Amino acid sequence: MSSCNSRLTAGIDEVGRGCLAGAVVAAIVILDPDARIDGITDSKKLTPRRREDLARQIKDRSVAWAIGRAEPGEIDQINILQASLLAMCRAYDALAVRPEWVNVDGNRFPHLPCNGEAIVGGDLSIPEISAASILAKVWRDAEMEILDALYPGYGFAMHKGYPTPSHKAKLIELGVTPMHRRTFAPVSKLLSIID
Repeated sequence: MSSCNSRLTAGIDEVGRGCLAGAVVAAIVILDPDARIDGITDSKKLTPRRREDLARQIKDRSVAWAIGRAEPGEIDQINILQASLLAMCRAYDALAVRPEWVNVDGNRFPHLPCNGEAIVGGDLSIPEISAASILAKVWRDAEMEILDALYPGYGFAMHKGYPTPSHKAKLIELGVTPMHRRTFAPVSKLLSIID
């Protein structure tokens, strides 16, 4: 692993913790202080179109960015918290540039070879974390569009894997896919009935 750069700060955020299906996806971003991007904020406060526009700018103008993920099977094996931290570590490992400091959204700091801080609400207050939240959300939403095509009828493109009433109804109607998290209550309850 390369040495850390003391002048660079990264932000990490993840998306998909509360979903019943799909990977948990983390992004890491080092913004370029000389390449301002207007409108960066918590991804949840942006429209899909605005998120996609900002994601393009973040990829084009940041010093470095990367994506990490943990798959449904890993989530079932190690739990969603540990899988989220694993996805963050994988994002860091995929980053071409090593920062000295990493700000992470939330109250847990992953095991990284750099110093940093976990910040509750950081996706709203720290630009690097906001940028990471945007990239992670756009990336995962695109993956759910693919799952929608692979598993028609579940509505993945609409609910993105979250436990909406329509998603739960489709689970009962169509059954559990390989992309569902089998340890999450609505899925595990359905599997126990089937078994």
